[in-house]
Amino acid sequence: MGIPGSGLAKGLAVTLRTMTRKSHTAQYPDAQPELPPRTRGVIGLFEENCTVCMLCARECPDWCIYIDSHKETVPPAAPGGRERSRNVLDRFAIDFALCMYCGICIEVCPFDALFWSPEFEYAEEDIRDLTHERDKLREWMWTVPAPPALDPRAEEPKELAAARKAADKLAAAEAAQAAEAAQTEAEQTEAEHGNGAAS
Repeated sequence: MGIPGSGLAKGLAVTLRTMTRKSHTAQYPDAQPELPPRTRGVIGLFEENCTVCMLCARECPDWCIYIDSHKETVPPAAPGGRERSRNVLDRFAIDFALCMYCGICIEVCPFDALFWSPEFEYAEEDIRDLTHERDKLREWMWTVPAPPALDPRAEEPKELAAARKAADKLAAAEAAQAAEAAQTEAEQTEAEHGNGAAS
């Protein structure tokens, strides 16, 4: 069993220690705070990657993501093909008055359309103005920091390896086609010279 009053003495010692230290106040907004690079500020939208799959809106525990879309018919890519339909994004909004910054929407997005931005200065006088539409979310996209560099000893991602293999295969096919065309042209030239010499 401890000495009576020892807890009080420890608490007072902490108070006395902090009282003797000089306080430091950050002069915000004149001096901007130094935030960690992966700070969770707001969510930026890279609209080109959004396929309107609605995963982010369905998985959001606060139901603070609002998405509207319509279907458009895409003509066939080749003659004789059939028309396809695709979703076109009309509205993408996030209500930051409801958002709890859990990041589930960013994690579940299969097409890398949502990213964390370190921006935090988006206070509004009216709570209804905290619902930000896709134009504002697009502006925040340009403040998203670059991803950390990959470990140089890490394996190459499978997607890059597959893309490189496809590109090498295509380049080899084009080179073979160019060589075949050059050979055909050389044969035709030789045949023309032969016919000219015979006459």
